[in-house]
Amino acid sequence: MNDFFKKYKNRKAVSIISHVLVWGFIFSTPYLLSNSSGQNQFDRAIMVRTWLQLSVFASIFYLNYIWLIDRLLFKKKVWLFSMINLICIIALISLQFQLNHFVFDGMREMPPMKMENMKNPPPKDLFFYLQFITYLLPLAFAIAIKTTERWMKIEFEKTEADNVKLHSELQHLQYQLQPHFFFNSLNNIYALVDTAPETAKTSLHGLAKLMRYLLYDTKTESVSLSHEIDFIKRYIELGKIRIPETTKVSYTFPEVPQNIKIAPLLFISLIENAFKHGVSANKEGDISFNMDINNNKVLFVSKNPNFPKEKSDKSGSGIGLENLKKRLELLYPGKHSLTTEIKDNTYTTVLEIDLNH
Repeated sequence: MNDFFKKYKNRKAVSIISHVLVWGFIFSTPYLLSNSSGQNQFDRAIMVRTWLQLSVFASIFYLNYIWLIDRLLFKKKVWLFSMINLICIIALISLQFQLNHFVFDGMREMPPMKMENMKNPPPKDLFFYLQFITYLLPLAFAIAIKTTERWMKIEFEKTEADNVKLHSELQHLQYQLQPHFFFNSLNNIYALVDTAPETAKTSLHGLAKLMRYLLYDTKTESVSLSHEIDFIKRYIELGKIRIPETTKVSYTFPEVPQNIKIAPLLFISLIENAFKHGVSANKEGDISFNMDINNNKVLFVSKNPNFPKEKSDKSGSGIGLENLKKRLELLYPGKHSLTTEIKDNTYTTVLEIDLNH
């Protein structure tokens, strides 16, 4: 939330600087043009008259930009908004008409040709209508800019809200995964305490290393894929301890550079699933895990015999795969595929993730 306010303040600062620069350029233009053509009394009067006009434009613009649009137009008070602007524009036109006469009446020595132009000024009615139409321009610009800024602010806040929601949901899913993983591992070790106490001790030591990784190294949005592979290997070795000798487990993982990053704990649910459904006490079977990296795309394939669990078997809560699907949708939308297939009594799971940004 602090980041949101910092970004919002930065946007406001940029907006203020932009306004100062734009109006500074607009107000300096008459002076620069007057200097370039050589100044006389008439040119100075034109310059003052132009500044008066620009000042009126700025007044209409900021009256609406700062106050009227937010308080009236955006709150559906269109008639009141229109009436206030109409009264203000008429008053400003009258004021400018009087100021123009004051400026030009105060001139002395004026070149004959330019004075000739001023002998027959346009009718007041025409002057009024032209000025009225001209003064609608800053009003239209104010509405256009304010509407655009409002839309951008809404989109910015929506994006920030989506990011906060995404982060919270991912945190929830990851916290959900860790107890699930810990619960399954403890169940496995518990089964070894009476039958193979030394093996249980070794397993607990291995579990401590895995939990250290879970608690300290997976707090970030992404981890090094090489570290994740080390974690997976330890987990598989821990899983091999509790299975019968009739089940063979093999795995192949590539050597990957440290700079390849991936979201943590995406493959554990698939490995858990293979151990959960691919092991039988009286039947032989082969479980294999293979990973390939090509063009920053990760391909993970898990294969195991299809030995469906009995309904009475409560060794797993069943949340692992659902958790994985949700995380993949949040982390890699449109950049992943997860497929399963049962063929020749072999259950195959294929997970492909595109890590390219």
